[in-house]
Amino acid sequence: MLRRLRSEWPFHLMLVPGLLIILVYSYGPMAGIVMAFQNFVPVFGLWKSDWVGFDNFAYVFSLPDTLKVVWNTLAIAIMKIAAGLVAPVATSLLLNEVRQKWFKRSVQTLVYMPHFLSWIIVGGILINILSPTQGIVNDVLSLFGVEPVYFLGDNRWFRYVLVVSNEWKEFGFATIVYLAALTSIDPSLYEAAVVDGAARWRQTWHITLPGMRPVIVLMATLSLGSVLNAGFDQVFVLYSPQVYETGDIIDTMVYRMGLQQMQYSVATAVGLFKSVVSLLLISVSYWLAYRFANYRIF
Repeated sequence: MLRRLRSEWPFHLMLVPGLLIILVYSYGPMAGIVMAFQNFVPVFGLWKSDWVGFDNFAYVFSLPDTLKVVWNTLAIAIMKIAAGLVAPVATSLLLNEVRQKWFKRSVQTLVYMPHFLSWIIVGGILINILSPTQGIVNDVLSLFGVEPVYFLGDNRWFRYVLVVSNEWKEFGFATIVYLAALTSIDPSLYEAAVVDGAARWRQTWHITLPGMRPVIVLMATLSLGSVLNAGFDQVFVLYSPQVYETGDIIDTMVYRMGLQQMQYSVATAVGLFKSVVSLLLISVSYWLAYRFANYRIF
C-alpha cells in the first residue's frame, strides 16, 4: 500500500485543487443550514441568533401557497422527465435510419448546439417569438384566425412553454447517448430479421428498442433524482406574477423569500426540506438503476 502511494502521489496531488474547491464552495456553506432552525438576524450571526427549532418548517407548511408550489415543481419536473425520454429516443431512432452520413452529422450538430446556450439567451428568444403583439408564433396563428395567445402570461400555456423550450434546448445532448447505445446492438440480429422478412418497423420494435432498453431504464431511473429540480434558471427568466399559480416552483420561492423578502431562516428551511427529499430520491434512483440496469457508481 505504501509503495503504491509513493508511485501514485502525483495523481493524488492533482486532486488537491478540486478537493479544495469542493470543501470551500460545497461543504463550507453547509454550516449555514443551522439558519433553518434559528430566527436568523445578520447582525447577530449564526452563533447569537435565537434558536427556534422546527418553527420555520411549521411556518412554511402553514403557508397557503406551499402545497401549490410543491405541486408545480413536481408537475413541471415530471413533464420534463417524460419529454426528455420520448423526444431523444424518437430522434435517435430516426437518425439511425439515415444513410447519408453528412446529413446525419449535420442534424446531430444542429440539435446539439442549443445545449450550449444560456437560459438568458434562450429566454430572450422566446420572449420575442412568443410575444402576443410582435411574435412570429402569433403572427402565424393569426393567419388561421386564431386570437393572439399570451404564452408567457397565461397559466394554461406556461407549463407547456417550459417543457417544450427545455426539450428543444436539451434533447440533442440526450440523443447522443441513445445513438451511442444503438452502436452496441449486434448487426447480425438485423440480418436475421431481414431473412425472416421483418420490415423496418418490426426490426425497430423487436431489436432496436429492446437493445436500447437498458440505457433507457438507466436514464429514466437516474432522472428521478432531479424530480424536485424543475429548472430555476429557465423559470426565473420566463415567469412573472401572472403565472405564479402554475409556474412558481420551490427554487423561485426560496429566491423570493431569501433574497427579496430577506426571510433567511424560512428560505433555508425550504431549501433544506428540498435537499433532504432530493437526497432520498437520488438514493432510490441509484438503487433502481442498480436493480434494473445493473448500474454502479464504482
